[in-house]
Amino acid sequence: MLQFIILIISILLIGLLYFLKTKKISFGNRVLIAMILGIAIGSIFKKNALVIEPIGKIYVNLIKMLVIPLVTTSMISSITNLDNTAKLKSIGFKTIGWLIATTAIASIIGLIVSIIMDPGAGIKIVKDASFKAREIPSFADVLIDLTPSNPVADAANAKIVPVIIFSMFVGIAIVIENSKKPEVIKPVINFINGFAQIMFRITKMILKITPYGVYGLMAGVSAKYGFETLLPLGKFVVAIYIACIIQIILVHSTLITFIAKINPIKFFKAILPAQIVAFTTRSSYGTLPATIKSLTERVKISDRIASFVAPMGASMGMNACGGLYPVMAAMFVARVYNINLNFSQYIILIVVTTIASFGTAGVPGTASIMSTVVLSSMGLPVEGMAMLLGVDTVIDMARTATNVTGAAVSALLVANSEGEFNKKEFNNQKLEELKLTL
Repeated sequence: MLQFIILIISILLIGLLYFLKTKKISFGNRVLIAMILGIAIGSIFKKNALVIEPIGKIYVNLIKMLVIPLVTTSMISSITNLDNTAKLKSIGFKTIGWLIATTAIASIIGLIVSIIMDPGAGIKIVKDASFKAREIPSFADVLIDLTPSNPVADAANAKIVPVIIFSMFVGIAIVIENSKKPEVIKPVINFINGFAQIMFRITKMILKITPYGVYGLMAGVSAKYGFETLLPLGKFVVAIYIACIIQIILVHSTLITFIAKINPIKFFKAILPAQIVAFTTRSSYGTLPATIKSLTERVKISDRIASFVAPMGASMGMNACGGLYPVMAAMFVARVYNINLNFSQYIILIVVTTIASFGTAGVPGTASIMSTVVLSSMGLPVEGMAMLLGVDTVIDMARTATNVTGAAVSALLVANSEGEFNKKEFNNQKLEELKLTL
């Protein structure tokens, strides 16, 4: 009976969100209201509120539905629109370079915040029966896993890196053949570009239901992970959020200001739709449609740069999942197990974390497997990760938003260096004109 009442209340609240849309309430305000309503329903009704969790799961599934076809078509389209393979090489090196640099800096920030806040102090070792140490892949296994053996199977299993590599091969082949037989290849290019436009249209359609999906997602999270779960590890959660905020405000803002030479506040407002989707869905892959759309339509970056850099940033060199979190998890575990690390071990920790952020790109469960690799490499007990499982969902919100921000900043820097960022058009926009829409 209670669950039926919750369903009725949810229908009324979703109706309220739609009513707010008809009254021209901004997208951002509607998402914020949806988050608050979802948290309230989950906190009040607790486990019974899980009856509305499918709303959020359906939304996430629709977002995931877009990823493979969108990444494939946009990646091929972006490559075929490049002038030559030399430019592709230039863009590729710059993308990887910025992703490595920002991730390395993120790991340093994670280390400093951990030293200052010492989030593992006073925490007793609590074993979680559900935790199983993940098998660490060898370097050879990682390389094999990254190589596309069956593009259809890779797409079906949502293995994004092999799909990106396959798409790059197709795109490069089209560029080469187009220089030799343009009359034969032109229909293929037209088809790819047309299909990419269709995927962008579907993306717009699905992103419009974000407030309703956010309501279901936040209700489920609040019902499963109440405030009582956060209390023992609250300091670690706060430390993660502080580190993520420092990475965005200090590192990303500095790069935007002094390298791209634009107003960072305006840039962050421009990508805010992608950050909101990232925070609520906790999926860098799932946020790709919103990221690419924000970069092209609001930041004024060319389609080919946004479609190339954003997928790369969602699959390797992630600032939070690959940089901040593994370092802070290692520092936390070391503190809990009373293992003292010296300065040289701090340096090793940063190096290992930065390398691991790229070496495990094709492995599912990015944050946990990266942390597993780092803990093992440092000789720390992998079982210590079990204590962090209870708050992983809450932490993952900040991690994903930071990942997406880092990828967007890298796209801006690459586009700026390649002359594919319309700075004049971006600067001519007023802050109030950047309404939070998708």
